Amino acid sequence: MADERLHADKQPHAPSGAPLLDAACGHDPVGLVMNIQSYSTKDGPGIRSTVFMVGCNLRCLWCSNPESMYPGKKVMYHANLCHRCGACAQHARPAGSITVAEDGCTIDRGNIENLFELPDVCNYDAYELKGREMRASEVASKLLRDKAFYETSGGGVTFSGGECLMQADFVRAVAERLHAEGVQIALDTAGLWDYDRMHPVLDLADLVLYDIKAWDPEIHRRCTGQDNARILENARRLAANGHELIVRLVVVPGYNDERGDVERRLDFISSLGSAVRQVDVLKYHKLGLGKYRDLGLEYPIPDVPEPTDQDMQWILDYGRKLGLTMTVSG
Repeated sequence: MADERLHADKQPHAPSGAPLLDAACGHDPVGLVMNIQSYSTKDGPGIRSTVFMVGCNLRCLWCSNPESMYPGKKVMYHANLCHRCGACAQHARPAGSITVAEDGCTIDRGNIENLFELPDVCNYDAYELKGREMRASEVASKLLRDKAFYETSGGGVTFSGGECLMQADFVRAVAERLHAEGVQIALDTAGLWDYDRMHPVLDLADLVLYDIKAWDPEIHRRCTGQDNARILENARRLAANGHELIVRLVVVPGYNDERGDVERRLDFISSLGSAVRQVDVLKYHKLGLGKYRDLGLEYPIPDVPEPTDQDMQWILDYGRKLGLTMTVSG
């Protein structure tokens, strides 16, 4: 139902007649990219570019990037930009799929047939298409424009999402081009994938940002829709194979902040040894709430309070007692 409401289209494909090879690296696949954020300082060390890929295999209740969660392109409607001119309603098929009122437009996302035409119809940018098909060579060229900033700051490029490894072939093709130019590569992942299949792209990563959302499998299923056994096992394998990790713990009051569960997560992280560079404790926030509204979705946990720095202190203290380098943000 959620996929239908988002009007997700098919997975990315090569444009008709376009070659899949280029002279530089050979393989030049097409990926579906949500956004490329330049001058980022929150997705690894130094100044970075973060490539947000479309698609995720978890359904975290607190996700702040719902436009990246489901596969396919999306159309967001920004009521604050809408002039209530009615052009979209006149264009929509079938008739009546969009109604216009003083407070904006209501879109019947389960019924409208030409949603993806609306960004071109609206003269006020109230409709925004999210998700762009791009070739690996195109993305790499764009990222390499900021190579000087990466080098002077100790930064690089981070692939995020969604779950960036759901488009592993594309990520690998971009990373190979960057790696050949000496650019540091980081992968931001939740770890729900087959390790052996991901081995080629993992070997290109200088750093892995790894999310551990809960220890107890029931809590994990309730919060994300999936079990965490493979996630924990993949963390062990990454550490055993010498990958440098920054482990991230998001803390959501009433959902995954039970003291025993958080302590078990930190105990596990400590057991990974010297592979763990640091632990980032991420405070739950509601910055993504407006995105749900703009996608025509209900925010799953609207009544959850945002934790304070004081709420986080015991987590930092416990981790530091284990010898972990701890930070907090959010």
